[in-house]
Amino acid sequence: MPVAASAIYFLNLRGDVLINCLYRDDVGGNMVDAFHPYFTNERTCSNANIACAFKFVVEAVALFKSYFGGTFDEDAIRNNFVLIYELLDEIMDFGYPQNLSPEILKLYITQEGVRSPFSSKPSDKPIPNATLQVTGAVGWRREGLFYKKNEVFLDIVESVNLLMSSKGSVLRCDVTGKVLMKCFLSGMPDLKVGGKTIELDDVTFHQCVNLTRFNSEKTVSFVPPDGEFELMKYRITEGVNLPFRVLPTIKELGQTRIEVNVKVKSVFGAKMFALGVVIKILVPKQTAKTSFQVTTGRAKYNVAIDCLVWKIRKFPGQTEPTLSVEVELISTMTEKKSWTRPPIQMEFQVPMFTASGLRVRFLKVWEKSGYNTVEWVHYITKAGSYEIRC
Repeated sequence: MPVAASAIYFLNLRGDVLINCLYRDDVGGNMVDAFHPYFTNERTCSNANIACAFKFVVEAVALFKSYFGGTFDEDAIRNNFVLIYELLDEIMDFGYPQNLSPEILKLYITQEGVRSPFSSKPSDKPIPNATLQVTGAVGWRREGLFYKKNEVFLDIVESVNLLMSSKGSVLRCDVTGKVLMKCFLSGMPDLKVGGKTIELDDVTFHQCVNLTRFNSEKTVSFVPPDGEFELMKYRITEGVNLPFRVLPTIKELGQTRIEVNVKVKSVFGAKMFALGVVIKILVPKQTAKTSFQVTTGRAKYNVAIDCLVWKIRKFPGQTEPTLSVEVELISTMTEKKSWTRPPIQMEFQVPMFTASGLRVRFLKVWEKSGYNTVEWVHYITKAGSYEIRC
């Protein structure tokens, strides 16, 4: 639900009102004088969307800076009253935020602000085809772009989160993902991305995406911004493909010895591999000595964090390396306190693997000039909070 602002006030550090603009009649002109009691007495007509309000303020300040040469202070406001009111008329309509893009607003609000002598010269260039841009059709992209080599890079980056019990049952699991793109394409291309259908719990798109087509065709269609941007982000909680299964066995042998055995199985394909795998196993603070045996990688005791650290630089799929450790503890005269076993933690990156199962089946680029494009698609799954109780 969009935020509807009742008013905008510009204040200096003393709290003096420099400029104010009232959009609705549900607040009085002296609202700032009684700001705190006004809200604590619950006299507002409805709850505000705070995140949207903050985003509007941040983007509005960036807009004003682009007109004033990078500065936005009391002097800049006092020197640009007329321009500020003109901009406020465009970026807010009856309390609802509108387009705040400096590139688009400068197409038809061409007045330059009064600049500080210390401000830099404006770097914004006019964007051709003002009518098309102002309508909001492709306000994120300018026309006239040209590249000798037309390329598209699409990266699917996922973080898998897991909490597994000591008996191997999944207590909590989800995947958060992002689709990142780099587009170096000439002209005004149309792109279409389609993939394996998966059940998404949450999904948000860049403003360039045609949501009507997505809802009807389940394909992502868009005219891309130039360069790097985040096409979409998503979250799933069902049907997660776990890249690793960890089977720990920890035995306390009396008061001075602990035996640790951990088997880690890579569940992904045999032709794939993980990089930078780290398994961390916390041990009691009174650990005095450790003795390791590993089938692959390297392991050591990190005394600074009371942790057994097992590192495997390259972890092939469908393998089961093991770690065995004998831990000797310092003997104390006092009664032994029970040791609460923290969960085992994992870090990893698995290229060309998605825990969600999301796969791109096609990436099509169409542009009226008919040029050829090179498309690159990469996948990588990382560990978020990946923990196994023991």
